[in-house]
Amino acid sequence: MKLYLSAQNTEYLHTPLPMGPVPSGADVSETDDTAVYQTLLGFGGAFTEAAAVTFQKMGAKNRKKILGAYFDRETGLGYALGRVAVGSSDFSEEMYDYLDERDTSLDSYNLSREEKAVFPMVRAAIETRGAPLRLLASPWSPPAFMKDNRQRKFGGALLPEYAGLYAQYLIRFIKEARERGLPVEFLSVQNETEARQTWDSCLYTPEQERDFVKNHLGPALEEAGLPDIKVLIHDHNRDILLSRALSILGDPGAAKYIWGTAIHWYVCEDFTASSKLRDAHPEKHLLFTEGCVEGGPAPGKWSNGERYARNIIGDLNNWVEGWIEWNLVLNAQGGPNHVGNYCCAPILCDTEKDEITINPSYHFIGHFARHIKPGAVRTAHKEGNAALRTLSARNPDGSSVLVALNETDEAQPFAVAMRGQSGGLEMPPHSIATVTA
Repeated sequence: MKLYLSAQNTEYLHTPLPMGPVPSGADVSETDDTAVYQTLLGFGGAFTEAAAVTFQKMGAKNRKKILGAYFDRETGLGYALGRVAVGSSDFSEEMYDYLDERDTSLDSYNLSREEKAVFPMVRAAIETRGAPLRLLASPWSPPAFMKDNRQRKFGGALLPEYAGLYAQYLIRFIKEARERGLPVEFLSVQNETEARQTWDSCLYTPEQERDFVKNHLGPALEEAGLPDIKVLIHDHNRDILLSRALSILGDPGAAKYIWGTAIHWYVCEDFTASSKLRDAHPEKHLLFTEGCVEGGPAPGKWSNGERYARNIIGDLNNWVEGWIEWNLVLNAQGGPNHVGNYCCAPILCDTEKDEITINPSYHFIGHFARHIKPGAVRTAHKEGNAALRTLSARNPDGSSVLVALNETDEAQPFAVAMRGQSGGLEMPPHSIATVTA
């Protein structure tokens, strides 16, 4: 067995260490590779305009370092998933869409803005990975003239008379992105369906989202020869996940076009909501599509990393199949962001000094992404020390992985039995360990 450890107030950051013997009388965490659950798609991050512009301002050496840190399958996290916005989000330098004002013909449709920073960064990531990325496209708002409030921000709703046109607008993005080398595979109906924001946003009731998929988006994708596009509903927080998704998936006419449900982490950490949804609709899928620490940059903050690990363990233990965090990189201010909604990212960039800061959250994500490969299956395991949060998986090559998180202020005994081997260690306070065999 191999052990990797990260621990607060130590030199350990995903550091390989020897395992000791199982402590006498210790409760052992034992994996069971014969009992398997969902297949895992992998991990990833979002290519926002903010991330791409920041990345572009760095020197060549640091750009290569950032790409390798996230996408290299041997030395980095090996990210397999990505997310791109359809039009602007708050993490854009300004609001924009792809049409001239009130163009109902779509003749003026133009993705040239995305070619300035976002699309080149995606293509560079694919080149670094040496294999395709599985990309999710998410809209923050339809063009302003298609909405009842006539603006991209402050919520508003899609006007019924433009529903068909808007479906074509989204399809145009998928087709043109694919032509430009971006393998868009997933499409969410709307980012944060119930959030009326001071930035790009659009409100959908469950009934509106259901009817848009059933009557417009789903049929249009089929007619356009895109039945392979995996449509995701909700794309919002766990607190309203169950009620919204059940009401939409309960309609067979809509459900036949829907691959699954997308989840964010804000407001709520009720991880069991996704298990309840899976119990009701085992034929559908669950994907985590956004999480970041708000309030501006926080270089070196250890608890931010713990939040990532706690959510990854909680989500994957409750049937979520893939995990996409938010901005890949941000600048030293936690932006750019056109409404000042500054946040943190696993990698922060000082674009003036051409310096990067790799935060603890990057290393915490690495305890999963470096070891649990795309195509792995979550496995059963007997939990040992109740003070630890744990997750186990079996990779396509047959290797096993167990991750344990200690968020307590005390050292905790951690004993593992895996594939006929056993070992143990004393996990330091506020630490995370990955064991492989």
